[in-house]
Amino acid sequence: MDAMRVKQILSSSADIDVTYNGTSVWIDQLHEDGKTATVHLRGPLEERSEVNISELKE
Repeated sequence: MDAMRVKQILSSSADIDVTYNGTSVWIDQLHEDGKTATVHLRGPLEERSEVNISELKE
C-alpha cells in the first residue's frame, strides 16, 4: 500500500478491510515519514504497532 491510499482510508467513513501479515487491522495514523503507520488489531485488543505501510494489504 502507498501513503496516498493510507490517507484515503484514514479520511474515509467506510469500513475498509486492511490486513497486516494476514491479520485484519485498523490504521490509526500515518507517520510523517510517509513510510510507516500505527495500526491495531480489529477486536477487543487495543495493542498498537508501528508497521511499514508497504506491508499493508487491502
